[in-house]
Amino acid sequence: MKELVYETQGTCAKAIRVLLNDDNVVEEVQFLGGCAGNTSGIASLIKGMKAEDVINRLQGIRCGYKPTSCPDQLAIALEQILAQENK
Repeated sequence: MKELVYETQGTCAKAIRVLLNDDNVVEEVQFLGGCAGNTSGIASLIKGMKAEDVINRLQGIRCGYKPTSCPDQLAIALEQILAQENK
């Protein structure tokens, strides 16, 4: 299992805790802060998905006028955890 607590930038959520299994499938995602209904929904929808698929779907999503969003920050966190694996 791989775990990362990613401190977000530019969103209402302050951090995202990500847990991937050894096949890079999302086991658990927990947003610390943010819109509880939306972030819980995202976490539920992506459970069981490959990290690469989640990145492809969520990367670049914006929240209103902000250049990022909680889903975009999750994609960045997943990229970071995958990059750590490749070191």
